[in-house]
Amino acid sequence: MKTQRKPAAAPQEAPGLSGRWLVKQEPETYPWGAFVEDGGASWDGVRNFQARNNLRLMRAGDPVLFYSSGGSKSVVGIAVVSKAAYPDPTADEPGWVSVRLRPARALERPVTLAQIKATPSLSSILLVRNSRLSVMPLPLDAFDTIISMGG
Repeated sequence: MKTQRKPAAAPQEAPGLSGRWLVKQEPETYPWGAFVEDGGASWDGVRNFQARNNLRLMRAGDPVLFYSSGGSKSVVGIAVVSKAAYPDPTADEPGWVSVRLRPARALERPVTLAQIKATPSLSSILLVRNSRLSVMPLPLDAFDTIISMGG
């Protein structure tokens, strides 16, 4: 008797996931201007399990807020996922992933962490609750609010 093989399961999306993201980057290491000049980058080197799981959920075309985590602590631009999760070429062990991001546009005004914390509708986003996480999902309304604040 021949058994049928089940097709591989598609990656599961978290309940309520909007396909909107925020990534954090140290401006001393890779500032927004360098990202724009390069025309995009592989978002690799992430070694936090929760951030890795978020990378796995990203899909090509998803919009991403670019957050400078240095002195300014602010959202400075919008990027787009141009390639969904693939094996991280910088990893020494399997299971780590990267995504490719490309710049879309700079915000007219950076949106600071202080402004985000002072906005009641943003008080429950992960950036406020778990400031150390480098890749995080954002609810659609929070994403749109931050974009609106930045012009």
